[in-house]
Amino acid sequence: MAESNIKKFKNDNDESADVGGVAGKRLKSIIERIERLEEEKKGLAEDIKEIYDEAKGTGFDTKTIRSVIRLRKMDSEKRREADELLELYKAAIGLE
Repeated sequence: MAESNIKKFKNDNDESADVGGVAGKRLKSIIERIERLEEEKKGLAEDIKEIYDEAKGTGFDTKTIRSVIRLRKMDSEKRREADELLELYKAAIGLE
């Protein structure tokens, strides 16, 4: 029988193993951490949606709120450049 790169297999108690040079325990740990964060991200997205729904229910325009949030993330120079470019484009098509 030919020799294999497989060092050990996963055993019955679901313990991860090194297979083909891949550190099973480390890989499993990384995957589980990502899965936990994805679940947290999903929960946060649901929380954010509820806040937008609350804002909408009290009469705020959620599209405008999203725009304001996006603008607040920009530094002032990038925001200025974006505003100037928007004005240029609007003028180019005769919008204002």
